[in-house]
Amino acid sequence: MSRKLRIEYPGAMYHVMNRGDQREDIFRDDEDRQTFLFTLGEACAKTEWEVHAYCLMRNHFHLVLETPQPNLVFGMKWLLGVYTKRFNIRHKLCGHLFAGRYKALVVEGSDNGYLRTVGDYVHLNPVRAGLLPPEAALESFRWSSYGAYLKPPGQRPGWLRVDRLLGEKGIPKDSEAGRRQFGLQMERRRAEESAADYEQIRRDWVLGSEAFRQELLAAAVERVGPSHYGAQRQETGLQKAERMVKEELARLGWDEDQLRARRKGHRAKVILARRLRQETTMSLKWIAQRLQMGSWTYVSNLLNEPPQTQPQGQEMMLLCQ
Repeated sequence: MSRKLRIEYPGAMYHVMNRGDQREDIFRDDEDRQTFLFTLGEACAKTEWEVHAYCLMRNHFHLVLETPQPNLVFGMKWLLGVYTKRFNIRHKLCGHLFAGRYKALVVEGSDNGYLRTVGDYVHLNPVRAGLLPPEAALESFRWSSYGAYLKPPGQRPGWLRVDRLLGEKGIPKDSEAGRRQFGLQMERRRAEESAADYEQIRRDWVLGSEAFRQELLAAAVERVGPSHYGAQRQETGLQKAERMVKEELARLGWDEDQLRARRKGHRAKVILARRLRQETTMSLKWIAQRLQMGSWTYVSNLLNEPPQTQPQGQEMMLLCQ
Protein backbone atom coordinates (compact mmCIF):
# COMPACT_ATOMS: atom_id res chain seq x y z
CA MET A 1 0.00 0.00 0.00
CA SER A 2 1.38 3.43 -0.96
CA ARG A 3 1.95 6.04 1.72
CA LYS A 4 -0.63 8.75 2.23
CA LEU A 5 0.41 12.05 0.70
CA ARG A 6 1.50 14.71 3.15
CA ILE A 7 -0.63 17.80 2.71
CA GLU A 8 1.47 20.94 2.59
CA TYR A 9 0.62 24.55 1.75
CA PRO A 10 1.81 27.99 2.90
CA GLY A 11 0.45 28.79 6.35
CA ALA A 12 -0.59 25.21 7.15
CA MET A 13 -0.93 24.25 10.79
CA TYR A 14 -0.30 20.75 12.15
CA HIS A 15 -0.42 18.67 15.27
CA VAL A 16 2.67 16.48 14.88
CA MET A 17 3.35 13.45 17.05
CA ASN A 18 5.92 10.67 16.95
CA ARG A 19 6.86 7.80 19.27
CA GLY A 20 10.01 5.90 19.98
CA ASP A 21 10.68 2.70 18.06
CA GLN A 22 8.73 -0.10 19.79
CA ARG A 23 7.55 2.60 22.23
CA GLU A 24 11.02 2.87 23.74
CA ASP A 25 12.27 6.09 25.32
CA ILE A 26 13.29 8.96 23.09
CA PHE A 27 14.14 11.10 26.13
CA ARG A 28 16.18 9.37 28.82
CA ASP A 29 16.81 12.46 30.91
CA ASP A 30 16.52 16.23 30.94
CA GLU A 31 19.65 16.67 28.83
CA ASP A 32 17.95 14.75 26.01
CA ARG A 33 14.91 17.00 26.32
CA GLN A 34 17.08 20.11 26.22
CA THR A 35 18.83 18.72 23.14
CA PHE A 36 15.50 18.14 21.40
CA LEU A 37 14.29 21.68 22.12
CA PHE A 38 17.61 23.12 20.94
CA THR A 39 17.33 21.06 17.73
CA LEU A 40 13.71 22.18 17.30
CA GLY A 41 14.90 25.79 17.54
CA GLU A 42 17.47 25.11 14.82
CA ALA A 43 14.77 23.54 12.64
CA CYS A 44 12.57 26.63 13.11
CA ALA A 45 15.46 28.88 12.04
CA LYS A 46 15.91 26.81 8.89
CA THR A 47 12.24 26.49 7.95
CA GLU A 48 10.62 29.63 9.45
CA TRP A 49 8.27 27.40 11.47
CA GLU A 50 6.25 28.93 14.29
CA VAL A 51 5.54 26.59 17.21
CA HIS A 52 2.27 27.18 19.07
CA ALA A 53 2.58 24.36 21.62
CA TYR A 54 4.79 21.42 22.50
CA CYS A 55 4.98 18.63 25.05
CA LEU A 56 7.83 16.16 25.54
CA MET A 57 6.86 12.85 27.15
CA ARG A 58 9.10 9.91 27.94
CA ASN A 59 8.63 7.98 24.69
CA HIS A 60 6.89 10.49 22.41
CA PHE A 61 6.47 14.18 21.67
CA HIS A 62 3.69 16.52 20.52
CA LEU A 63 4.14 19.70 18.48
CA VAL A 64 1.59 22.20 17.22
CA LEU A 65 3.36 24.13 14.51
CA GLU A 66 2.61 26.47 11.64
CA THR A 67 4.56 26.42 8.37
CA PRO A 68 4.68 29.79 6.54
CA GLN A 69 6.31 27.83 3.69
CA PRO A 70 5.10 24.36 2.58
CA ASN A 71 8.07 22.53 4.10
CA LEU A 72 6.75 20.22 6.85
CA VAL A 73 8.28 17.09 5.32
CA PHE A 74 11.75 18.52 4.76
CA GLY A 75 11.79 20.18 8.18
CA MET A 76 10.65 17.05 10.01
CA LYS A 77 13.18 14.93 8.14
CA TRP A 78 15.93 17.27 9.34
CA LEU A 79 14.60 17.54 12.92
CA LEU A 80 14.15 13.79 13.48
CA GLY A 81 17.37 12.88 11.70
CA VAL A 82 19.56 15.36 13.57
CA TYR A 83 18.02 14.58 16.97
CA THR A 84 18.43 10.83 16.36
CA LYS A 85 22.09 11.36 15.49
CA ARG A 86 22.71 13.45 18.61
CA PHE A 87 20.83 10.97 20.82
CA ASN A 88 22.77 8.00 19.43
CA ILE A 89 26.15 9.73 19.81
CA ARG A 90 25.41 10.69 23.40
CA HIS A 91 24.17 7.23 24.41
CA LYS A 92 26.63 5.30 22.20
CA LEU A 93 23.86 3.71 20.12
CA CYS A 94 23.09 3.31 16.45
CA GLY A 95 20.02 2.74 14.30
CA HIS A 96 16.44 3.98 14.42
CA LEU A 97 15.08 6.00 17.32
CA PHE A 98 11.56 6.80 16.09
CA ALA A 99 8.80 4.42 15.06
CA GLY A 100 8.01 4.79 11.38
CA ARG A 101 6.30 7.89 10.05
CA TYR A 102 5.27 10.71 12.32
CA LYS A 103 1.57 11.61 12.51
CA ALA A 104 0.68 15.03 11.14
CA LEU A 105 -2.92 16.15 11.75
CA VAL A 106 -3.84 19.18 9.65
CA VAL A 107 -5.51 21.80 11.86
CA GLU A 108 -7.85 24.51 10.59
CA GLY A 109 -6.55 27.74 12.06
CA SER A 110 -9.14 30.42 11.28
CA ASP A 111 -10.04 31.58 14.80
CA ASN A 112 -12.73 28.92 15.04
CA GLY A 113 -11.60 26.97 18.10
CA TYR A 114 -9.65 24.14 16.49
CA LEU A 115 -6.27 25.53 17.50
CA ARG A 116 -7.62 25.98 21.03
CA THR A 117 -8.71 22.34 21.11
CA VAL A 118 -5.38 20.94 19.94
CA GLY A 119 -3.46 23.33 22.20
CA ASP A 120 -5.42 22.10 25.22
CA TYR A 121 -4.82 18.50 24.13
CA VAL A 122 -1.06 19.03 24.05
CA HIS A 123 -0.77 21.06 27.25
CA LEU A 124 -2.96 18.66 29.23
CA ASN A 125 -1.16 15.55 28.02
CA PRO A 126 0.84 15.16 31.30
CA VAL A 127 -2.45 15.18 33.24
CA ARG A 128 -3.98 12.42 31.10
CA ALA A 129 -0.78 10.40 31.45
CA GLY A 130 -1.03 10.56 35.26
CA LEU A 131 2.23 12.48 35.66
CA LEU A 132 0.64 15.24 37.77
CA PRO A 133 -1.32 14.59 40.97
CA PRO A 134 -4.56 16.60 41.33
CA GLU A 135 -2.98 19.06 43.76
CA ALA A 136 0.02 19.82 41.50
CA ALA A 137 -0.10 22.95 39.35
CA LEU A 138 -0.08 22.34 35.61
CA GLU A 139 3.11 24.41 35.17
CA SER A 140 5.00 22.05 37.50
CA PHE A 141 5.48 19.81 34.46
CA ARG A 142 8.60 21.41 32.98
CA TRP A 143 8.65 19.93 29.50
CA SER A 144 5.69 21.52 27.78
CA SER A 145 5.16 25.02 26.42
CA TYR A 146 2.43 25.69 29.00
CA GLY A 147 4.88 27.09 31.54
CA ALA A 148 6.39 29.36 28.89
CA TYR A 149 2.91 30.79 28.17
CA LEU A 150 2.84 32.07 31.76
CA LYS A 151 6.19 33.88 31.41
CA PRO A 152 6.96 37.31 29.90
CA PRO A 153 8.00 37.27 26.21
CA GLY A 154 11.71 37.71 26.97
CA GLN A 155 11.79 34.46 28.93
CA ARG A 156 10.36 32.30 26.13
CA PRO A 157 12.07 30.67 23.14
CA GLY A 158 12.00 32.99 20.16
CA TRP A 159 10.34 30.31 18.02
CA LEU A 160 7.34 29.91 20.38
CA ARG A 161 4.35 32.00 19.25
CA VAL A 162 1.64 32.51 21.90
CA ASP A 163 -0.67 35.17 20.43
CA ARG A 164 -2.77 32.83 18.27
CA LEU A 165 -3.68 30.46 21.08
CA LEU A 166 -4.30 33.31 23.52
CA GLY A 167 -6.58 34.93 20.94
CA GLU A 168 -8.60 31.75 20.50
CA LYS A 169 -9.19 31.77 24.25
CA GLY A 170 -10.51 35.33 24.09
CA ILE A 171 -7.37 36.85 25.63
CA PRO A 172 -6.55 39.96 23.58
CA LYS A 173 -3.09 40.78 24.94
CA ASP A 174 0.07 38.95 26.04
CA SER A 175 0.15 40.85 29.34
CA GLU A 176 0.50 39.83 32.96
CA ALA A 177 -3.29 39.90 33.31
CA GLY A 178 -3.72 37.96 30.06
CA ARG A 179 -1.26 35.28 31.12
CA ARG A 180 -2.98 34.96 34.48
CA GLN A 181 -6.33 34.53 32.70
CA PHE A 182 -4.80 31.87 30.46
CA GLY A 183 -3.65 29.93 33.53
CA LEU A 184 -7.10 30.10 35.14
CA GLN A 185 -8.78 28.90 31.95
CA MET A 186 -6.38 25.98 31.61
CA GLU A 187 -6.89 24.83 35.20
CA ARG A 188 -10.67 24.90 34.62
CA ARG A 189 -10.22 22.98 31.37
CA ARG A 190 -8.10 20.45 33.23
CA ALA A 191 -10.97 19.76 35.63
CA GLU A 192 -13.61 19.54 32.88
CA GLU A 193 -11.93 17.60 30.07
CA SER A 194 -12.87 14.09 29.01
CA ALA A 195 -11.43 11.61 26.53
CA ALA A 196 -14.35 12.21 24.18
CA ASP A 197 -13.24 15.83 23.71
CA TYR A 198 -10.23 14.68 21.70
CA GLU A 199 -11.53 11.71 19.72
CA GLN A 200 -11.10 13.52 16.38
CA ILE A 201 -7.48 14.40 17.22
CA ARG A 202 -6.67 10.75 17.91
CA ARG A 203 -8.52 9.16 15.01
CA ASP A 204 -8.68 11.60 12.11
CA TRP A 205 -6.23 13.19 9.66
CA VAL A 206 -7.76 16.66 9.86
CA LEU A 207 -9.17 18.82 12.67
CA GLY A 208 -11.53 21.35 11.20
CA SER A 209 -14.88 22.05 9.61
CA GLU A 210 -16.40 19.91 6.86
CA ALA A 211 -15.76 22.70 4.36
CA PHE A 212 -12.07 22.74 5.33
CA ARG A 213 -11.89 18.95 4.95
CA GLN A 214 -13.41 19.08 1.48
CA GLU A 215 -10.97 21.82 0.42
CA LEU A 216 -8.03 19.66 1.48
CA LEU A 217 -9.44 16.61 -0.30
CA ALA A 218 -9.98 18.59 -3.50
CA ALA A 219 -6.44 19.96 -3.35
CA ALA A 220 -5.01 16.46 -2.85
CA VAL A 221 -6.89 15.10 -5.87
CA GLU A 222 -5.35 17.81 -8.05
CA ARG A 223 -1.84 16.63 -7.26
CA VAL A 224 -0.29 14.59 -10.05
CA GLY A 225 1.55 12.22 -7.72
CA PRO A 226 3.96 12.00 -4.79
CA SER A 227 7.07 12.40 -6.90
CA HIS A 228 5.80 15.64 -8.43
CA TYR A 229 4.72 16.89 -5.01
CA GLY A 230 8.15 16.06 -3.63
CA ALA A 231 9.74 18.12 -6.40
CA GLN A 232 7.59 21.09 -5.42
CA ARG A 233 8.75 20.81 -1.81
CA GLN A 234 12.38 20.60 -2.91
CA GLU A 235 11.94 23.62 -5.13
CA THR A 236 10.75 25.69 -2.18
CA GLY A 237 13.89 24.94 -0.14
CA LEU A 238 16.09 25.38 -3.20
CA GLN A 239 14.56 28.75 -4.03
CA LYS A 240 15.27 30.07 -0.54
CA ALA A 241 18.89 28.89 -0.70
CA GLU A 242 19.41 30.33 -4.18
CA ARG A 243 17.93 33.65 -3.10
CA MET A 244 20.39 33.82 -0.19
CA VAL A 245 23.33 33.03 -2.49
CA LYS A 246 22.34 35.62 -5.09
CA GLU A 247 21.76 38.31 -2.45
CA GLU A 248 25.18 37.68 -0.90
CA LEU A 249 26.93 37.65 -4.29
CA ALA A 250 25.30 40.99 -5.10
CA ARG A 251 26.41 42.41 -1.76
CA LEU A 252 29.98 41.22 -2.35
CA GLY A 253 29.94 42.46 -5.95
CA TRP A 254 30.79 38.98 -7.27
CA ASP A 255 29.44 37.18 -10.30
CA GLU A 256 29.49 33.40 -10.75
CA ASP A 257 32.95 33.45 -12.37
CA GLN A 258 34.37 35.41 -9.44
CA LEU A 259 32.73 32.99 -7.01
CA ARG A 260 34.45 30.13 -8.81
CA ALA A 261 37.80 31.92 -8.83
CA ARG A 262 37.91 32.59 -5.09
CA ARG A 263 39.71 29.97 -3.00
CA LYS A 264 37.63 27.19 -1.49
CA GLY A 265 38.10 28.36 2.08
CA HIS A 266 37.58 32.07 1.39
CA ARG A 267 36.13 33.61 4.52
CA ALA A 268 33.15 35.12 2.70
CA LYS A 269 32.27 31.66 1.40
CA VAL A 270 32.55 30.18 4.87
CA ILE A 271 30.27 32.87 6.31
CA LEU A 272 27.67 32.21 3.61
CA ALA A 273 28.00 28.43 3.99
CA ARG A 274 27.35 28.76 7.71
CA ARG A 275 24.22 30.83 7.03
CA LEU A 276 22.95 28.30 4.50
CA ARG A 277 23.54 25.50 6.98
CA GLN A 278 21.73 27.33 9.79
CA GLU A 279 18.85 28.83 7.83
CA THR A 280 18.02 26.23 5.16
CA THR A 281 17.69 22.47 4.86
CA MET A 282 20.20 22.18 2.00
CA SER A 283 22.84 19.49 2.41
CA LEU A 284 26.56 20.05 2.88
CA LYS A 285 27.09 18.48 -0.55
CA TRP A 286 24.81 21.06 -2.19
CA ILE A 287 26.45 23.94 -0.31
CA ALA A 288 29.95 22.75 -1.27
CA GLN A 289 29.02 22.48 -4.96
CA ARG A 290 27.05 25.73 -5.12
CA LEU A 291 29.75 27.83 -3.46
CA GLN A 292 32.64 26.12 -5.27
CA MET A 293 34.18 24.94 -1.99
CA GLY A 294 35.40 21.47 -2.92
CA SER A 295 34.21 18.40 -1.01
CA TRP A 296 31.41 18.41 1.54
CA THR A 297 33.79 17.02 4.17
CA TYR A 298 36.06 20.05 3.70
CA VAL A 299 33.07 22.36 4.21
CA SER A 300 32.02 20.38 7.28
CA ASN A 301 35.47 20.83 8.81
CA LEU A 302 35.38 24.57 8.11
CA LEU A 303 31.95 24.96 9.72
CA ASN A 304 33.02 23.04 12.80
CA GLU A 305 35.67 25.66 13.49
CA PRO A 306 34.58 28.49 15.85
CA PRO A 307 33.18 31.42 13.82
CA GLN A 308 35.47 34.43 13.73
CA THR A 309 34.44 37.97 14.62
CA GLN A 310 32.28 39.55 11.93
CA PRO A 311 34.60 41.58 9.63
CA GLN A 312 34.16 45.33 9.53
CA GLY A 313 35.41 48.31 7.53
CA GLN A 314 38.51 47.72 5.43
CA GLU A 315 38.60 44.03 6.32
CA MET A 316 35.12 43.61 4.80
CA MET A 317 36.34 45.27 1.63
CA LEU A 318 39.21 42.79 1.46
CA LEU A 319 36.74 39.91 1.71
CA CYS A 320 35.13 41.07 -1.48
CA GLN A 321 38.39 40.92 -3.43
